[in-house]
Amino acid sequence: MNHSAAAGDQRAAVEIMKDKNGIDQAVLRNTRGASVQVSWHGGQVLSWKTDRGEELLFTSSKAIFKPPTAVRGGIPICFPQFGNRGLLEQHGFARNKIWVIDDNPLPLQPNDSNDKAYIDLLLKPSEEDLKVWPHSFEFRLRVSLAADGNLTMVSRIRNISCKPFSFSFAYHTYFSVSDISEVRVEGLETLDYLDNLCQRERFTEQGDALTFESEVDRIYLSSSDLIAVFDHEKKRTFLIRKEGLPDVVVWNPWEKKSKSMVDFGDEEYKQMLCVDGAAIEKPITLKPGEEWTGRLELSVMPSI
Repeated sequence: MNHSAAAGDQRAAVEIMKDKNGIDQAVLRNTRGASVQVSWHGGQVLSWKTDRGEELLFTSSKAIFKPPTAVRGGIPICFPQFGNRGLLEQHGFARNKIWVIDDNPLPLQPNDSNDKAYIDLLLKPSEEDLKVWPHSFEFRLRVSLAADGNLTMVSRIRNISCKPFSFSFAYHTYFSVSDISEVRVEGLETLDYLDNLCQRERFTEQGDALTFESEVDRIYLSSSDLIAVFDHEKKRTFLIRKEGLPDVVVWNPWEKKSKSMVDFGDEEYKQMLCVDGAAIEKPITLKPGEEWTGRLELSVMPSI
């Protein structure tokens, strides 16, 4: 089953195992000892650790790890919609499905070194999915961990039906932070955003950096491809680089909403922040045979 790692590569490792519910998952390790855990349930990254074993993603202590519930934390994939509309479940069905190993993955790039560990997963619609969203597609996902500890996710969605379809998409990334009131986000200055707390009314960001003192649920539009999340207390900065993903979702449920969520601790909003690379405002439309690629690269660095 380790055929998804580079052939003969002993340095970067991919280990496949089952969780307590019998669902396959992979642990990717690079040469320095950093790791990423990916579940076939939702193609979801559940953990991303530094070479010192420090967890960089938030997962709720009350998260439910049993399908068909999506796991509260890590990086759920929202497809074919973000939000709650029509017959589709909130944030679409991709995060609740069991994916499979992709036997026809992307070729490696010439600059990919043997120090990279990666896994390729595939999602195709079931008959049940086609009843609520009648479009045939192939969704290929590569999750990779580089020698420098960076986590990259590349999604390729191909239309294999005979008519066009449109979708929205997000990598719903839960970052682990020391204290939400000590965090700031840069790279969103002067952008317009849709505020989900005000019926998606459109506003313009006035601040130099985004800081948090109450519930936030916004979709920033047409952002640059680099966003930074500064955690002052932990003296570390997350860098979010993205391609094919024009929008950025920023979400923290704060106190009142946290208490209404069964799979989220009442005080856990203090230790997390979602900042998503996304394509929401202008849905992606694919003609038959067309393919879309959305790429997210996450890195972490010490900050002063």
